[in-house]
Amino acid sequence: MVAQLPTEDPSSRMRVLRTLESLGAAVMREGAYLLPETPANRQSLQALADYVGKTTGAAHVVRVSPLSAGQDKAFAKLFDRTARYENLVKTVESLKLGFGQADPSAISRVLHKQRREFDAIAALDFFPTAAQERARKALAEADEAVRRLLFPEQARGAPELDGRLERRTWATRKPLWADRLACAWLIRRFVDPEGKVVWLDKADRAPARAVGFGYEGAHFANSGSRVTFEDMLARLDLAKNAALARIAGIVHYLEVRGTPVPEALGVQTLLQGALRRSPGPDELLAEAEKTFDLLYDAYFEPPSA
Repeated sequence: MVAQLPTEDPSSRMRVLRTLESLGAAVMREGAYLLPETPANRQSLQALADYVGKTTGAAHVVRVSPLSAGQDKAFAKLFDRTARYENLVKTVESLKLGFGQADPSAISRVLHKQRREFDAIAALDFFPTAAQERARKALAEADEAVRRLLFPEQARGAPELDGRLERRTWATRKPLWADRLACAWLIRRFVDPEGKVVWLDKADRAPARAVGFGYEGAHFANSGSRVTFEDMLARLDLAKNAALARIAGIVHYLEVRGTPVPEALGVQTLLQGALRRSPGPDELLAEAEKTFDLLYDAYFEPPSA
């Protein structure tokens, strides 16, 4: 596309430039932008040229034919995404430093963002090189390693529950996110309403006779393919509750992704807001409980008469 972009309307000019960037166009020089010849690219550029023509600018979409193999390679090089893939691989590799140290759920969320970044790069990688496959492999290896941390084949060293689950102390570790918050809500609403929930820092030991949840070695933890909330539902005979089962699907997706759940992004936004406005874990749980209460009320179907 050869264009004289609007000068009297900065917002229109910026819209055109951002659209070109989103299409992955190469900048030959100011006013000259290049994309590989495909029907989709031609349609996008023509629509953009029409928009420019309706403003204070002018634009034309033309076909460019390289005059030599060297020129063809030079054009293709303008779309080389190697540097972006290499930056992504560096980020993924750096996550390995946290294996066994950081919360696996937090690492999983970072990996999910990197997978989205990979998809964004690959969508505009018109001439793929070996860099794309290296990035894909790094993501797959990291994802598998984190999945092993998240879902051990069996709960390692999980102590047996002693006594009844009434008026007990329940302990989990910081940082708090969807799974641990949902478990605390479940405990207070359905398991042990008079129980006490305590929040452990990384080096803290759980109080004597406390029931642990949401970390390796706790009474309730990730295992098999279940997050802790799902583990609690299964072991406490609550999985038959359809409303809780639907909430479990949201919690699972927010922690480790998997099958998308339409409501999950909305719940994520609410929990992020609660996290930002809450000065401490007790206040955070109080805010999160409002969200889970509303979800439960929305999903609960009373028995028919």
